[in-house]
Amino acid sequence: MQSLQLRRGDALIIVDLQHDFLPGGALAVGDGDAVIPVLNRAIAAFDGAGLPVIATRDWHPADHCSFHAQNGIWPPHCIAGTHGAQFSPQLHLQSATVVSKATSAARDAYSGFEGTDLAATLRSQNVQRVFVGGLATDYCVLQTVIDALKLGFEVVLLRDAVRAVDVQPGDGERAIARMTAGGALAASVDDIDRAGHAAALDSVRAA
Repeated sequence: MQSLQLRRGDALIIVDLQHDFLPGGALAVGDGDAVIPVLNRAIAAFDGAGLPVIATRDWHPADHCSFHAQNGIWPPHCIAGTHGAQFSPQLHLQSATVVSKATSAARDAYSGFEGTDLAATLRSQNVQRVFVGGLATDYCVLQTVIDALKLGFEVVLLRDAVRAVDVQPGDGERAIARMTAGGALAASVDDIDRAGHAAALDSVRAA
């Protein structure tokens, strides 16, 4: 693949890198922690270019409708204010803007855009293209990418920075196929052109 040079109007969206989705968590994604060093490289690239980094998180009330006790399909996870809802401390999110989702007990939301100000936040910074990685490919990453495309953003899915739940074998690959069929470009963090950082940073400063 031709390298992707970062440019003014790009942003990185990191989806739900929270303890409960990592090994040992209440709703762990297999090998989910493998995306952390990959995403740290992406964060360094965006930080180095002076471009926005956004981190979404599930921030559920204790009686959230998706939980078993409320006849939902998931065990309790990412309850607001608990350890399980915290981001992995290995992820370098010091510069990130945090967006909380699924905060209403009566309504579930997989997408980082649903019921949040994420779209407004991106547009306020003149973002046109988003690079997306995180957990899980077949749920919150999928829905975040689909909504980003519907809202008119260009989307680059960082394939090496996502992992799937795979409730049904192959769910992750089917999700990737759905995202690319919808218009997302599948790439890797290695495809980001480090040589373009200085030019991107100069462009942002000149704006």
